[in-house]
Amino acid sequence: MNQDTRNMVMAVVLSALVLLGWTVISDRYFPQPQSQVVRPAVTASTTVSPEIAPNGTTSTGTTPVAGGAVPGIAPVATVADRGRVLAASPRLAIVTPRLQGSINLRGARFDDLVLPTYRETIDKASPPVRLLSPSGTKDAYFGQFGWTGAGAPPSDALWTASAPRLTPQAPVTLSWTSPAGAVFEQVIAVDQDFMFTVRQRVRNTGATPLTVQPWGLVSRLGTGPDANSYNMHVGPVAVIDGTLRDSDLNYDTLREDGPKRFSTTGGWIGITDNHWLAAMIPDQARKIDARFAASSGDQYQADFLGAGVIVPAGGTQESTARFFAGAKEIKLLDRYMTSLNIPHFDLAVSWGWFIIIAQPIFYLLDWLFRLTNNFGVAIIGLTIIVRAALFPIANKQYESMAKMRIVGPKMKAIQERYKDDKVRQQQEVMNLYKTEKVNPIAGCLPLVLQIPIFYALYKTLMVSIEMRHQPFVLWLRDLSAPDPLTPLNLFGAIDWQPPAMIALGVLPILLGVTMWLQQKMNPTPMDPVQKQVFAIMPWMFMFIMAPFAAGLQLYWTTNNIISIGQQWWMLKKFPMPATPPEPITVTPTAKTVGPKPRPAGPKTPNKAAK
Repeated sequence: MNQDTRNMVMAVVLSALVLLGWTVISDRYFPQPQSQVVRPAVTASTTVSPEIAPNGTTSTGTTPVAGGAVPGIAPVATVADRGRVLAASPRLAIVTPRLQGSINLRGARFDDLVLPTYRETIDKASPPVRLLSPSGTKDAYFGQFGWTGAGAPPSDALWTASAPRLTPQAPVTLSWTSPAGAVFEQVIAVDQDFMFTVRQRVRNTGATPLTVQPWGLVSRLGTGPDANSYNMHVGPVAVIDGTLRDSDLNYDTLREDGPKRFSTTGGWIGITDNHWLAAMIPDQARKIDARFAASSGDQYQADFLGAGVIVPAGGTQESTARFFAGAKEIKLLDRYMTSLNIPHFDLAVSWGWFIIIAQPIFYLLDWLFRLTNNFGVAIIGLTIIVRAALFPIANKQYESMAKMRIVGPKMKAIQERYKDDKVRQQQEVMNLYKTEKVNPIAGCLPLVLQIPIFYALYKTLMVSIEMRHQPFVLWLRDLSAPDPLTPLNLFGAIDWQPPAMIALGVLPILLGVTMWLQQKMNPTPMDPVQKQVFAIMPWMFMFIMAPFAAGLQLYWTTNNIISIGQQWWMLKKFPMPATPPEPITVTPTAKTVGPKPRPAGPKTPNKAAK
């Protein structure tokens, strides 16, 4: 195998490892986007808040009070209809442009929240995404604030609201008075997006000091619709002392290894899906003990316990916490991180270690989207920009490939001449490359540079909610999902959905055809095995890419078309000579047939003659 074909095979193997490997392990490491169903799917009956530590102790030194712990929430024996559960308790209505629902006054619990600007499916008539649901329902998921300590309100205390509705223009105060006369208040405000601000205030009207600890929790039943993977984190998440904690926090480890406890000043804790987040943001100036735990019945909780505070007789103590419940819009998280000083809130989006490339790709796509108002056009624009940036390198690649076609006959002659001397053959081939100014590895660099860009776009399609349910043209109504139009069911005429691996949409077919055309313009491999491998590569990748997001297929197809144009231009610039070069002839060395002549020397006496 000569140096050129060896490098070409290396490039093919490299891309095959990246792309074929993705498909083989996609169920575990690269789950496909959930484009149709986004409602949390859980099965157990309720959620339980286990105590933060036995006997009211804390994990790392905050000042405990008597019985100081995040209170448990009693399990409900049956699963009830959500409507019946919501009607069973008094409620404070939530009315904002982007949030609709209510707060349960029994416990002051955020447990009824839908996102009217997001739909469950691409059907405009589909219901809005429901994020939070009350305890006792099959998809229980809620947040709650409170206090623990002598005289503090119980977790199921009945609070009194100062108004019937919570709006961005009108905060509401929830109040509860202890038998000893202490007044506990939660002043709740909400912005135009997804952030609640809760001022926890204690007014001690009694004659003796009062010691309490503030707490907050996010509790969930089940693990939700999205699968946790190496590439996309779903489940418990936190920023502790300025460090993102997600790899050591997941549903499985909480079940198998028990609770995880941390101490921090500042940061946040919560539970995340791919596109949605419920997170507690404690007072950033106060030390807390954070804890993640699992309980029986597939129940999970993230909670924090603040340091004990002493409220003197006639005095008041106050702290401010926040509760985020909504969509993980990247620019919105960035704004909260800056304006509210929430450390690394942008890392709620599961960028992973590839954030250094994936985030710039997203911002470029977002800028193009705002220019074109179409994410498909934005992806095509991204492809053109990437190709323009790589134009000089790609030119070297195609120039080298064009020259390889010209020197092909000379290489073949060298291989024939030195077929029994591989070392000399390689030396002569390298001398030919040097004489003709051909770089055999020039074709590998553009491929290597494209791989991280390709992967960054994949991550952007997977994790950014901005790409969710975004249409392109005609039948492509969701670029974050695979191309739905396939000839295997006669383009929808037959009521049958083929398996993802063989559901060849129009875009994967175009990808395979353009890849085939591109290969036709390349030098033909001399080795028969290599020739067969290269012949099936386009059709193999067509099946590999079929289950991936249509936006990714659009990027690759557009990239292939641009490559064909650039390669065609280079072949016009370096055409094959009209007269093929003279092949190198090999003149065999003459050999004498018969026995070798004896060397001259003194004659030996003939014994027979004697």
